Amino acid sequence: MTMPQQFTATGLVALGGGAGAVLRYQLGRLMTHWLGPNTITAFPWATLTANVLGSFAMGVLAGFLARHGQGGDHWRLLIGVGLLGGFTTFSSFSLEMMLLIERGQSPLAVTYAAVSLLAGVTGLYLGLIAMRIAG
Repeated sequence: MTMPQQFTATGLVALGGGAGAVLRYQLGRLMTHWLGPNTITAFPWATLTANVLGSFAMGVLAGFLARHGQGGDHWRLLIGVGLLGGFTTFSSFSLEMMLLIERGQSPLAVTYAAVSLLAGVTGLYLGLIAMRIAG
């Protein structure tokens, strides 16, 4: 089976991404209702839960596609890039980390993790500063 056409691929990612974003939002609402607003604001339980669930689902998807590869590009785009990407990008990060480790590139995996964390937090901080200056 060949890679999906660009328009089809974009549609699969968009469809999955929209569904993933809605699921993430509903997970946050459910956990706030279940744990209460004070608990949710004291620790990011909903984000942690989304990250763990998304990483687990990415592992299941990667394992499934490795075993049953035919037509995998459509499922990878819909579920992996779209649904799980909309639900949490941490699942993609987790998969990339594991691939580096499995390839015997553990030092690169550690570097990737450290740079991702540092650059992500720095980017957020710089964005906050930019908005404070602008406004």
